Formats: sequence, structure tokens, C-alpha cells
Amino acid sequence: MTIKAKAAVLRAVGAPLGIETVEIGQLGPTDVLVRNRAAALCHTDLEVIEGSLAFPLPIVLGHEAAGTVAAIGSAVTALKPGDPVALHWNPHCGHCFFCEQDQPILCERFTASVGKALAFDGAARLTSNGQPVHVLTFVGGFCEYAVVSEQGAGKLPPEIPFDRACLLGCGVMTGVGAATRVAQLRWGSAAMVIGCGAVGLSAVQGAKLAGATTIVAVDVDDRKRDVVRKFGATHFCNAAREDAVAFVKVLTGGRGADVVLECAGNEKAFRVSVEACRPGGQVVWLGKVNVDKDVAFRWGSLMGERRFTRSSYGGARPQRDFPLLAQAYLHGTLELDALITRRIRLEEINEGFAALKRGEAIRTVVEYPA
Repeated sequence: MTIKAKAAVLRAVGAPLGIETVEIGQLGPTDVLVRNRAAALCHTDLEVIEGSLAFPLPIVLGHEAAGTVAAIGSAVTALKPGDPVALHWNPHCGHCFFCEQDQPILCERFTASVGKALAFDGAARLTSNGQPVHVLTFVGGFCEYAVVSEQGAGKLPPEIPFDRACLLGCGVMTGVGAATRVAQLRWGSAAMVIGCGAVGLSAVQGAKLAGATTIVAVDVDDRKRDVVRKFGATHFCNAAREDAVAFVKVLTGGRGADVVLECAGNEKAFRVSVEACRPGGQVVWLGKVNVDKDVAFRWGSLMGERRFTRSSYGGARPQRDFPLLAQAYLHGTLELDALITRRIRLEEINEGFAALKRGEAIRTVVEYPA
């Protein structure tokens, strides 16, 4: 049976997304059909629209999404129709070299197929007038329905609202996971978070959950000063007019931060992250620049037994971590409500991306009818 669904489709770099009807065909054995209830707009989606991140077109963007399982393939065992799930962009095979090394983010099957922007098995699940429609990172959240592999959906407690649940799929998992699973933060640590978007605010929360008692949030927008404290920051530094390195050294007896989590994604932020880290400390890079761009460092800042880690997804194991994050929200220890600055309909998605580009939104969420 073919399902028709409304989707926001990008057909040309730099062009507005068009609201179209796409078709979803028969499910494969390990497929899960999810009726999306909410999907969030992320800077990665904007990078595809603007062309700095290249994917085949036409494409349905959106990789932070949540909804209910509508149907399952014949071999699916972990999920059933009606289950609430959050979708994620890093399905992995579980048995290649990197999966065996407990590095699913580097899964050979994932890295070989993610750029094709199709289903995890390499085939198209969405079509338009008989032609394939691609989906970003195996999700395609800006569509009423998504077809993902069983491994690409994490079951959630039914109490969590879908507009909050969708945030778990990328930004929250990346930031919280970087602080709690990747960084070697200890009770009483001093942490610095550079860049206070959705990922950075989640990293602030992760630092608090990990036991850091000094948490410096760094941004260039004074509007974030009060926002960061809602998420657990103890100090705010506006890097547009203050020296962030000197700022954290004053708080740490001249040493620097035990852990610096870089979430801004620009050359200056990468350099500051290294200079602000104390000898023997750790830097975790979460932001990114164009893959062909050079980033320069002062050699002396790389000395002193500092450790440097690039983390794309905060050490995520979504089947394990999504339920834990959801429970943390339900118990009041993880803030998600304040991440949402705007809710829109799918038809308003271009306005949502315009606001994101202007820096007016932390997370804008597309809500689908029940």
C-alpha cells in the first residue's frame, strides 16, 4: 500500500523549501514507519539549504524528529505500532570494525551510505512522480511520515511531549553526551562552554549533571546572559567585548578550565577553546567549519598534556540514552522547555529557517497534527 504524505522538499541550493506530496511505498523487513508529530530546525539543515554541506537533491531535511510508530517491517522486534519514539541520524550495523570498538559514530556502513541520503539499506523510500526523493541522514523529519531502520528509532516513555522529545535526536544528545560521556568532568570541576545555541545549552546542562561547580558560558549575544543560568551556568562571558581566556583563568587560580566544550563552530572559538583549557585538561570540539577550511592554533597552547577530542554525537547510544534523557526531563533534572523558542506549521518552515539564520531562535519546532 502506498502512503501519500506532505513534506518540505529542497530542490535547489539556496531555494525555499517547497511543500509537496511524496509517496511512501512498501516497507522493508527492518523498516519502521513513523508518523511524525514534531521536528526541530537545526543549523545542519540550514547548511544543506545554503550549500556548505552537500547532499543529493531533491531532499527532505530534518534530523531531529519524534512521533509514533505507525507500522513495522516483518523482521522488527524491538518496536510495535503505537510506540512513541525519537528518531536519530546515526544508525549503525553493530558488527563492523568500528562498532566492535564501541565507536558506532564511525560505523563503516553508516559512513559509506550517509552521503547518498537514502535509507540505511541504500534504497529510496520516498518518491515524487516516480522519482526518488532523498532524506537527510536517514530521517527526513520535515515530512508527515518517516521511514527509518529499526536501529534508527529510540523508544520513549509515553509521558514526554513530542515537541520536547524531538530535541533529543541531535542537539540535546550531542551536548549532554559530550559533557557526561565524552569529557572527563569530575565533581567540583570547572567547565567552559563556548557557543550557547541548543548544543551549547545542552552541554551546560551536561556539565551540571556531571558535577561541575564552575560553569562558564561564552557567547557574543547578551540576550543569552539570563538564558544560560536556566540551564546551570554559574557565569556568563560575552566574548565580543571580554577576553574569555582571562575570564576563566580569574575563576580558576590562573589555571584555566578543566574541560572546554566548543559548540560555536568557528575558527576563533576553536582557538579560544585551546587557550582556555588548563594544562592537563581536556578540550571537546562539537562545532564544525567547512571540511576544507584550515584552523590555526598557537603551538604552545597545544602543549601541557592537554587532550583534544572531536565528538559528533556525544558518545550516543540512542536506545540506551534517549530513555534516560526523557526520564531526566520528566524528573525535572533536564531542561527542554526553554530550548523551544518558536512552534510552527510545516507550511511556515521557510520563515523558521530565516529566523534561525538571523540568530533569533534556539530551537524552532514544526508541529504536525495529531
